[in-house]
Amino acid sequence: MPQTLQLLKYEYVDDMAEKRTPHRAAHLSLIEEYHAEGKLVIAGAVGDPPSSGLLAFVSAEAASAFADEDPYGAAGLVVSKAIEPWTVVVS
Repeated sequence: MPQTLQLLKYEYVDDMAEKRTPHRAAHLSLIEEYHAEGKLVIAGAVGDPPSSGLLAFVSAEAASAFADEDPYGAAGLVVSKAIEPWTVVVS
């Protein structure tokens, strides 16, 4: 049975691997918090070096709240973000 999640897509600044260092622990802590609360299903960086991030939430509200709280956004490391439904047919 398909499940619809809300996918938060980030595009990062150039040299993200280097620039994220002072903010990474707080970002990962927020990810762990949302996951432990059952709001976040899966998350990770895309690319090597990372150029974007994908995070799948159970609701658009959770995705939006995360983006508002994320230290990466506050530090200006996120160039753009979008929240879109993602219909998962197998996991």
